[in-house]
Amino acid sequence: MVLVTGASRGIGRGLAGALAAAGATVAAGVRSESDRAEISNPAADIHGYLLDVTDLPGITAAVDSVVGDHGSIDVLVANAGLGDNQAALDVTEADWDRMMDVNLKGAFFTCQAVGRVMVPRGAGRVILMSSQASLVGIRDHAVYSASKGGVNQLVRVLALEWGPLGLTVNGIAPTFIYTPGTADRLDDPDYSRAVVERIPVGHVGNIADVAGAVVYLASDAGRLVNGSILTVDGGWTAQ
Repeated sequence: MVLVTGASRGIGRGLAGALAAAGATVAAGVRSESDRAEISNPAADIHGYLLDVTDLPGITAAVDSVVGDHGSIDVLVANAGLGDNQAALDVTEADWDRMMDVNLKGAFFTCQAVGRVMVPRGAGRVILMSSQASLVGIRDHAVYSASKGGVNQLVRVLALEWGPLGLTVNGIAPTFIYTPGTADRLDDPDYSRAVVERIPVGHVGNIADVAGAVVYLASDAGRLVNGSILTVDGGWTAQ
């Protein structure tokens, strides 16, 4: 059983489908009943659950529901996140809190709730969605970069604490991924050109690129990988 948070759209939705196609039973965490109805597909073994990572009691309730329905959680993909382009001088306290509540606080407490299920079993894979912006500076991404840098440190500390208990904890740091949420920027020729100039392979990513990394870390092939941030960035951060 794989739990994917932030599965309503974009990367999370694509990951739910890719993991199901790879043979996993998927619990797709979404924030609304309409999203739950839309993503649920019992024939594909995808089951929607209400899970808002800013609602701590709700995280616990969702995890309890998944375990009650399916018996366990073998893999967590902590994907729920927010992104924003904003000059540092324009950031408000509300902007900061909103980003941190989802990207960092929500990620941690989701990991904690699932860790309490995995640790007694002595097995599990935890995969957190980070970003290339956690590894290099990108203008107008101060809060986002700080939140994802925090995610990287969560990966390292949880890997140290939980590795001896039978779990692995890793992060994935993608470059710009073409999704409905990024299409408005990446469809702009000037913006896209500026992005692609920074990617040595010469193109942005797609959801399948991220899904491949997730499936690898969730599989037996990734059993010795722990505490790592896997970049899926076409070489952006090698510069």
